[in-house]
Amino acid sequence: MQRVATTTYIRLILVLLLAGFGSTACGQKGPLYLPQPKQEQNQEQ
Repeated sequence: MQRVATTTYIRLILVLLLAGFGSTACGQKGPLYLPQPKQEQNQEQ
């Protein structure tokens, strides 16, 4: 009975650690806004 509780706690700890690492690794680096589309300048020569 003690062994079942130990393996359950180990699995719980592993799942929590993997969830923690996974949630910190999914952040996107870069600007937090959508860039405005560039307007084309029509210059006739």
